[in-house]
Amino acid sequence: MDGLRFAFGTLSVFPVRVSRVDREVAGRAMALAPLAGLVLGVVAAVPLLLPLVSPGPPLLAAALSLGLLALLTRGLHLDGLADLADGLGSGKPAPQALDIMKKSDIGPFGVLTLVFTLLIQAAALSGLPAWLGAASLVTACATGRLALTWACRADVPAARPDGLGAMVAATVRPAARWTTTLATLTLILALAVGLQAWLPGSPGARPGLGWLPVAVVLPLAVVAGLAAAMALLGHARRRLGGITGDVLGALVETATTAALVTCALLT
Repeated sequence: MDGLRFAFGTLSVFPVRVSRVDREVAGRAMALAPLAGLVLGVVAAVPLLLPLVSPGPPLLAAALSLGLLALLTRGLHLDGLADLADGLGSGKPAPQALDIMKKSDIGPFGVLTLVFTLLIQAAALSGLPAWLGAASLVTACATGRLALTWACRADVPAARPDGLGAMVAATVRPAARWTTTLATLTLILALAVGLQAWLPGSPGARPGLGWLPVAVVLPLAVVAGLAAAMALLGHARRRLGGITGDVLGALVETATTAALVTCALLT
């Protein structure tokens, strides 16, 4: 329970009492992070269902859902994405890049990255039928947090001796990482199978959902999102030497975006 509280207390605004904070608890929290993502996705997906009860522009529903998700996470991951973009975009060696990332302001690289990331996410969601968009957002949120589980594996060091990155770096054991991955894929597959059976007769569904069934698309979105995040992690390790809290936030947004794009392109 300490790990679960730490996961929700760190990754969301939900009122959770965190009574113990150490590396052992942090490792459990990062292994349980996809569960927090599932809950965040379910809550944030509610505005996507508005077109089912009141006709309106799908883009508005998508923007409301993304805004709610940012509120539920305190904008933590978006802030990390912007900071990492500024640090890497500066082209400076690791110590200077890390200093840039610690600053509270956002530079041009960060602004551009945020704008295009949110634009891509909104465009992907707005092009999907309401129920499929909601399921895609839940999948993407879980995938984003699964990236944290993989980023905190034993062979990934911290780039700084302090901060959130140092607290969680190398805390997730291989067995926990693979168990979490399998559990996440199983839950998403169950969601996809249920949606595949129900969606064709649901309100707002369009005929001919695409060239792949939903039961294939959503698990593929998990794989694609995780692959994109690991590619960014590899680049960040080469440039910075390891992970920081900002790197972790950027991985969440990268995996989320890649998963949403996959859903939009394959359905």
